Amino acid sequence: MTDLQALMADLERHMGDPFDDEGPLPFSRVLALDERETYPDEFVDLLASWGLYDWSIPVESGGRAVDIQDGFNLYRLVARRDPTTATAMVISTISFMPLWVAGTPEQRKHFADLIRSGSKLAWGLSEREHGSDILANATTARRTEGGWLLDGEKWTIGNATVADVVMVFARTSEKGGPGGYSIFAVEKGLLAEGRCEPLPHEPLHGLRGLDMSGVRLRDCFVPESAVVGKVGQGLEVALKSSHLVRIAITSIAMSCADTALRATLDFATRRMIFGAPVSEVPYSQRQLVESYADLLVADALTTGAIRSLQLTPEQSSIWSSVVKYFVPTLLQETLARLAIVLGARHYLRTHPRYGVFQKAVRDCAVADFADGNTVVNLKNIALQLGNLLDTAVTQDPGKVAGAVERTRALFDPAHPMKPYRPAEQQLFSRGVDDPVLALRSAVDDLHQAAAAATGTDAARLAAAADAAGSLADELDRIAAEHRKLFSDLGKSAGQSAELYDLAKQYTYVSAAAAVVHLHLHGHDSVHPELRSPAVLLVCLERLLKRFHPTVSVAGPREIAEVADALTAAHREGRLFSFRSFSVNW
Repeated sequence: MTDLQALMADLERHMGDPFDDEGPLPFSRVLALDERETYPDEFVDLLASWGLYDWSIPVESGGRAVDIQDGFNLYRLVARRDPTTATAMVISTISFMPLWVAGTPEQRKHFADLIRSGSKLAWGLSEREHGSDILANATTARRTEGGWLLDGEKWTIGNATVADVVMVFARTSEKGGPGGYSIFAVEKGLLAEGRCEPLPHEPLHGLRGLDMSGVRLRDCFVPESAVVGKVGQGLEVALKSSHLVRIAITSIAMSCADTALRATLDFATRRMIFGAPVSEVPYSQRQLVESYADLLVADALTTGAIRSLQLTPEQSSIWSSVVKYFVPTLLQETLARLAIVLGARHYLRTHPRYGVFQKAVRDCAVADFADGNTVVNLKNIALQLGNLLDTAVTQDPGKVAGAVERTRALFDPAHPMKPYRPAEQQLFSRGVDDPVLALRSAVDDLHQAAAAATGTDAARLAAAADAAGSLADELDRIAAEHRKLFSDLGKSAGQSAELYDLAKQYTYVSAAAAVVHLHLHGHDSVHPELRSPAVLLVCLERLLKRFHPTVSVAGPREIAEVADALTAAHREGRLFSFRSFSVNW
């Protein structure tokens, strides 16, 4: 198993001090490139020379990726410094995913070598007229002697112009449909002139330096060897590729919130108002603590999600959509809250200390819509919701026992995992979501822990158990509303706004389950200060308020303790995470 703490510390050293203008990757140059809308070649090269790409390429293809949680957390460090650079590099790694899912060993090795030697990849999935409706895509691939001819346009494709290779999703059957699409690896350098032309660059609100453009293909010949997987397997490969991609993208949102919280905390601890620092004003202190708790909730949820891809790949479809909906949505609210604490300074664009805040706010939005927007992910949850709720509410003893056992491994970051095999991921979870199914058992464990504890810890654990129990009880209500909805509306309930709202509520329970399971099973990996029941209680309150906005279960003492933990993490240079990862700021 990788010594992830040492690895991340080494990457952080490689990036240098973010406030040293002469350093390798300082905020001053990040902001300057953003202002000029310039692609961050120098930063991409800097990180590629360190070997960042290796942690997203399988070992058998020449990389170092065994546990994909390693690459996920490394990119969190990069995105804290510059989400544009992180996104530019992530695009190449997610474009490799179809190859990892269905490519031949020779294909994987060939394109992995290209990435590791400095070539860039792009994932040509979306089209101007069809967006997320990929089964309406109009780009075609027609058989010809020795290969295929591709025709069509791919639009708003990250890296499309700078990329050396574009993975193209194209229709290979006239009737289309689920079996009518295939994926092709299009190497630009091997094409006849004029067959693959770049579309104009699209200026962006955030990630201003990113290459966001597209390609126009005209009778573009590619050999038979360019087909990734089987002909007609394109939809399955694309969907399986999306599971890791959707979870990985949330790391950018978490990093944006981390940077924004640090900038706000710097201000709040130094700015005096009414004779005291802003951070000690009770209302502002609570805003900071709630923002920290939001990040910890996201950290807990993504810890289980990224590990599920290896430990429970048959459940990856529900995990990826829950995380992709919940984390960006939650952290957009977090950023808005922090902007209130920071005040007018959050609006400064080039300030050496606060300019990164507004960049983080703009850049974070990409996590909402990249590779499956909010509606797409809620739809996927909604399609599976009835079966998930039936299993969670029924609490079959055999299924619960299996879920409890698997959940222990999911939320113990030190538990070994088999190598990642994305082809094993399933497109539907078949009604099982282990952490949610095991939540009631975890509530019992909290009650037992409370009975064994003494003093303040006992009271806090008992309150946490009650809060977690209340959140678990929401499943019964959601299930009843789900049954009534389909009873009232019949098949049309499947497209109703009410069903999507129930899907949202399911994600809140899922996040609560993650927080509880990490507290119970990740003890040895969690930083000592964050093992406190006060932290658990504050995190659960954040989720309980999703259902009951006026309910409070954490009092001033718990808020003060978590505020101290937040201040200590920033002062000691630790990532805002349950685990202890060193950072320069």
